[in-house]
Amino acid sequence: MIYLDNAATTYFKPTPVINAVGNALKYLSANPTRSSHSLAVKAGMLVEETREIAAKMFGTTPDRVVFTLNCTDALDTAIFGCARRGGHIITTVLEHNSVLRPLMRLRELGITDFTALSPLMGGYVSAEQVASAIRPNTYMVIASHVSNVTGAVQPISEYGFLTEKYKLLLLVDAAQSAGYRDIDMAKDKIDLLAVAPHKGLHAPQGVGMLLIRGDVRVRPFRYGGTGTESAKPQPSELPEALESGTLPTPAIAGLNAAMKYTLEHGEENRKKLNGLFYYTLGEMSKIGGVRLYTRKEYGGPVIAFTVRGMTSAEAGNILADEYDICVRSGLHCAPLAHKHYGTLKDGMVRIAVGVDNNADEINFFLQALSEVAR
Repeated sequence: MIYLDNAATTYFKPTPVINAVGNALKYLSANPTRSSHSLAVKAGMLVEETREIAAKMFGTTPDRVVFTLNCTDALDTAIFGCARRGGHIITTVLEHNSVLRPLMRLRELGITDFTALSPLMGGYVSAEQVASAIRPNTYMVIASHVSNVTGAVQPISEYGFLTEKYKLLLLVDAAQSAGYRDIDMAKDKIDLLAVAPHKGLHAPQGVGMLLIRGDVRVRPFRYGGTGTESAKPQPSELPEALESGTLPTPAIAGLNAAMKYTLEHGEENRKKLNGLFYYTLGEMSKIGGVRLYTRKEYGGPVIAFTVRGMTSAEAGNILADEYDICVRSGLHCAPLAHKHYGTLKDGMVRIAVGVDNNADEINFFLQALSEVAR
């Protein structure tokens, strides 16, 4: 099997991550913050250390690191928790349904309206486009850092300069960039950052993160037990106010180890990923009948394409069934992006190289794609 579906979730999990999850299951099956016995305290210390690592990595403070169910849950928490009645949000057509569906729901409820901007020829939405869409009632800009469909990179730092100038909130979906690209919330003026640790950070599934900068207020999206301020309707302080229910300690232990691994090996992994990406993209451009939607200036690891005369499902199924190559085909939960690119009917095929892929695997994929295209 050759796994090239790393934009969905990375196949490679470092040995320290696997060991950390196993050790937590074996030795830390206690509820952090809920009790004062030694196991609960030790689990709580692990959770707090993980917040400190995340805060250092992404440019905020530990008390502003909120653990969520996943990246979708982080986005839901931010979007619904900051919603303003009669307000307006600016976003892009490149967004995942994790952003689009909450916005559509707010519109259906008559709470908030939104504008989705189309990218320029380079695949990105410019800060000038965002500025021209600002209304008197606009309060938030939401953008994916890297498109999960084409890999196009949005000018997040330019958005941050703009949102700070107009006193708007900036929510960034970093599902496809965290771990692959440097993100500094303080420097880039990002107010809210949603992270999918099981992708570029190589952490286990089962935990997401919402990171908040400064004094941005996010109302609770769900309510329940927190282990603190139990006599109140809900804790008033972060992160407990947004963390109802038992935290996934084994997944957080894995995330802890994954971020340490990324801090140590991230640069060398990025160099390898970029090398594989540029080689793969360059060779794919030589295959007749293959149309690429990813540009070399985007950088890795995502590559989107179609095969002439086939739907994306047909091409993806052949690669999977006849060559045992794992790819992703369809609409990638981003219907407006496919509408923009004219692929709403047949979708695209997406691959994303991983740090555990090698040249032999890539060459096998290229040969298989050549045969499929013929």
